[in-house]
Amino acid sequence: MTDVADLVGRARSGDRRAVARLISLVEDASPLLREVMAALVAAGPADTYVVGLTGPPGVGKSTSTAALIGAYRGRGVRVGVLAIDPSSPYSGGALLGDRIRMGAHAEDDGVYIRSMAARGHLGGLSWAAPQALRVLAAAGCEVILLETVGVGQSEVEVAGQADTTVVLMAPGMGDGIQAAKAGILEVGDVYVVNKADREGAAQTARELTHMLSLGPGRGEGDWTAPVLKTVASRGDGVEEVVDAISKHRQHLVDSGRLVARRRRRAAGEVEAVTLEGMRRRIGNLRGDRRLEALAERVAAGELDPYAAADALAEQLTT
Repeated sequence: MTDVADLVGRARSGDRRAVARLISLVEDASPLLREVMAALVAAGPADTYVVGLTGPPGVGKSTSTAALIGAYRGRGVRVGVLAIDPSSPYSGGALLGDRIRMGAHAEDDGVYIRSMAARGHLGGLSWAAPQALRVLAAAGCEVILLETVGVGQSEVEVAGQADTTVVLMAPGMGDGIQAAKAGILEVGDVYVVNKADREGAAQTARELTHMLSLGPGRGEGDWTAPVLKTVASRGDGVEEVVDAISKHRQHLVDSGRLVARRRRRAAGEVEAVTLEGMRRRIGNLRGDRRLEALAERVAAGELDPYAAADALAEQLTT
């Protein structure tokens, strides 16, 4: 038997094994998950700031995350890392290579690194990410770095889970701005051109600044997203990124938008949990006589699919 109260208590005191066990319960959608979340809330709120890192594949997200860990630890900040890795469509497993790239921080008691497989979830995150963030917050992580898979335009879901979203680009990757503008350039709070020691970095930064200027007009008091340059592998420019994140955090606090962002995040989490609960209650309807009867009428042209869906929902909920 798993003693949830004991696990949560140990996690809050910094027990890494307890943190790992709690996140495993989250990933496995354990029946104990409801009890775990209740225990985390009962233990009191945590003052944790979530920084999302996103961008197309190959821009150096994992290297940048490792560099940010070092910068935050240099400032005495406890850091949690939730790195989402792409998973195999066959086995569902993942390389979890971020742990390899961040190995230099693995023995630091002030850092907790966890890789999670996306398991086919679109949007660059795992479905379990919000609950895993709650566990890391309860474990005393003052800043959590949430690194997404790296799937390009669709990788905008991170903006709904982060307080500050950092969008990474790199020179020499073709028309990177064109590839990203349909979604990724609309979600960032801080933009970073990594690998700035490569030819074309200055041009990429100029193009990025220009693309951002074509966006919706900013009102008085709105945040102006900076465009910074880094060489994460050497740590160049990383302190400036941390400073920009801190400035954005202060802007959100002063404007009251941090509370608004977190309310939206909570609303999305509640909605997701509700929909998942409904899906499990309904189960797999293939072969259900009610569905088959309605499907027969739709196939025969007697009923449209929307009316059939309404009829099915009514039968399932009454």
